[in-house]
Amino acid sequence: MPGVNDEDFRGAARATADLVADYLDALPDRPVWQPMDPAERAALLDLPLPEDGAPLAALLETVERRIMPHPMGNGNPRFFGWVNSAPQPAGVLATLAASAMNPSSAGGDHADVHLERAVVRWIAELVGFPHPPGGGILTSGTSMATIVCLAAARNRAARKAGRDVREDGLAGMPPLVGYVTGEAHSCVRKAAELLGLGSKHLRTVASDADGHLVLDALAAAIAEDRAAGRLPFLVVASAGTVGTGAVDPFEAIADLAEREGLWFHVDGAYGAFGVLDETIAHRYAGMERADSLALDPHKWLGVPVDCGCALVRDAEELRGTFSLVPSYLRDDAAGDLGWFSEYGTEQTRPFRSLKVWASIAHRGRSGVARDVAHCTAQARQLGEWIEQDPELELVAPVETSIVAFRHRPAGLDEAGLQQLNSLLPVAVQRRGEVFVTGAVYRGREVLRACLLNAATTEADLRLLLDEVKSAGAELLDRCRTSN
Repeated sequence: MPGVNDEDFRGAARATADLVADYLDALPDRPVWQPMDPAERAALLDLPLPEDGAPLAALLETVERRIMPHPMGNGNPRFFGWVNSAPQPAGVLATLAASAMNPSSAGGDHADVHLERAVVRWIAELVGFPHPPGGGILTSGTSMATIVCLAAARNRAARKAGRDVREDGLAGMPPLVGYVTGEAHSCVRKAAELLGLGSKHLRTVASDADGHLVLDALAAAIAEDRAAGRLPFLVVASAGTVGTGAVDPFEAIADLAEREGLWFHVDGAYGAFGVLDETIAHRYAGMERADSLALDPHKWLGVPVDCGCALVRDAEELRGTFSLVPSYLRDDAAGDLGWFSEYGTEQTRPFRSLKVWASIAHRGRSGVARDVAHCTAQARQLGEWIEQDPELELVAPVETSIVAFRHRPAGLDEAGLQQLNSLLPVAVQRRGEVFVTGAVYRGREVLRACLLNAATTEADLRLLLDEVKSAGAELLDRCRTSN
């Protein structure tokens, strides 16, 4: 093989496999996360560019000594922060094989292209979304999938208004207006800004006390914008908000979007796979009626980062938005669907489908559903314990596998509680036993525990609550003094 002795590579590959296996095996027994030692941090930041190369064994030693002792922590079953999953072991192995092949999955007649079409169909089947041929593509994540889907929505809206936005741009058109709730993920606003729509034309409509989009508020906003000469074109609903895991009322939103001629997009980044749990599947009724769905196999499915997916009901809307085939990429044997590069922004595309295939195929549909149901059941259990604890407060119903709560010890006024709960996430993280993050929900500082790891036990959940209360007790005097 180029640039390396075959014997050296085989030895380093075996050593790498042992290193990775040892790392994964030791995760439950080590601190979830700890701040890096300043010297170790500086050693990475100040790495000099080497003049001469190093042998593979030396590189591996550096990885073992300088990199792997300082993880983000998301592989640990006591990691409840943000929405970051532990990697599926099958996906870890598949990543190595995909890297060895190192193709561009833009198009052509090679295995990764055909495998991607299969795994995109698998994803659609898992969540019950329609899948016409060509009606989906793997992306770097839901942030990019959202850009892909909203670009198609913009293209359709402009065409209906008699404009070709690809040729003419948006200049001279009435503003295109989209609608979200205050709980929408920030990637939706980024997409609106990048697509030239402008964040002021992404209107925030009211949500109810539990975080769901209010239909009457949406209908009123649409009517107001039409009367003002603007062009409503998009409504974005959530299949699990980042703050509390709330699932919007899809059937009613789909009915309204159909009446008003709006593109109905679902942000399913984290929560769409919750439909696999029979206990909560009813919450997702109508998700299949969306025009597009963006979701992340690298979240609840545990596919190693990065991997998102954009699914659309009408493949031609996607292809009509992005297709551009210069002569040097012409492929007369590509068939009716053409290349993946005609359905999104990337030309050279990594081999994402192999790790998706492995992560799903190793467990099968039943295994994936079992893992999802385990997480949602544990979230409900955690919510019940919080409601039973006089020092804790559940701030929103547990609908998926995110639990939003506050530490509420006696003797603190609201200002003190706000300060305490804003300080708690970092205080808990630094203790190293569990990892939880914070958010602001309806103006209040909250802790939010996201359960994505099927290896998490009830003992881990008990430890989470103990650590929150213990860290809170250490902060209590500080919060009382300052208030």
